[in-house]
Amino acid sequence: MCDLVLVARTGRLQQRYEAGCRLVAGCIPFRYRSSVDRGDCTDENTLEVLMINSTSGPGLLFPKGGWEDDETVEEAAIREAIEEAGVKGDLKDLLGHYDFKSKTFQDEFCPEGLCKAAMFALFVKEELDSWPEQSIRERSWLTIPEAVERCRHPWMREALVGGFLEWHSRKMGEGDDLADQS
Repeated sequence: MCDLVLVARTGRLQQRYEAGCRLVAGCIPFRYRSSVDRGDCTDENTLEVLMINSTSGPGLLFPKGGWEDDETVEEAAIREAIEEAGVKGDLKDLLGHYDFKSKTFQDEFCPEGLCKAAMFALFVKEELDSWPEQSIRERSWLTIPEAVERCRHPWMREALVGGFLEWHSRKMGEGDDLADQS
């Protein structure tokens, strides 16, 4: 078996734009950590989300990046999870679209830095030992309260609380086993 070398995409040549906004795709990676893993004696599982460090300042982020014209939005979200966070899994539902203004990514097609992010839930099945941005990214598994507190951007906090948590509660109420393949 040979190791596949993954390389992060760079540049803006294939970047998608719509109505002056850069289109972005991302995900909120999640898992269930058993109480046994935590050293507890209960039978409960704890919901955790994966966040990564920002390369441009304090606080943590969910993996996201430009949606390119040779891929679906789902493929872009999966690619970003691999490139930035080094995780693979089952992409679940779209959590929503979130508008924000990028201070670092302004270009001729989007001079004001306006972005629209499609965010998905991603059930993590595998953490890669090596990934394209491992030299500049650190992964952190956090409980929901920890993630809310450490989230760098208000729009990501809204995606977590108003998008992911509402989605997760609804799915659990419907009796869905989110760890199932789907």
